[in-house]
Amino acid sequence: MSRVSLRPATPEDAEALARVAHISFHQAFAGIMSPVSLAQRPRAFFAERFTQQWPEVVVALTDERIVGFSLVRQGHIDMLFVDPAAQARGIGKTLLAEAEANGATTLECFRNNRQARDFYEKHGWRLTSSLRRGFCGEDYDFVIYAKTA
Repeated sequence: MSRVSLRPATPEDAEALARVAHISFHQAFAGIMSPVSLAQRPRAFFAERFTQQWPEVVVALTDERIVGFSLVRQGHIDMLFVDPAAQARGIGKTLLAEAEANGATTLECFRNNRQARDFYEKHGWRLTSSLRRGFCGEDYDFVIYAKTA
């Protein structure tokens, strides 16, 4: 197993981040979101987002390749994705620990995303509330998690 290293994102990382976000998003949410909703998040959407938000992103690398990232805004984990081909190697755990060490205390995920929920619960995050809201043109159920010291 290759060693995982973390570093702050740079503007040059936008395309690699978009690749990881797009493949991870579409694989993780294929059974949760409708195809119409999924189509609202093409790779270009993520590339544009990372062109703007790269200062809030931490990238995970193995063999000098971006294989995951976290985007934390004001103590809230907005995104934490690991390339599906690189999962189950401790990358998500490493990104989560770094986010926590830098003040992340809340996150939101789909209620039906059992894999993510199990991951966060395994690492001490606790369910605090649930809500239904619009996302990508449709209404979905979400859960809010918190982590305290």
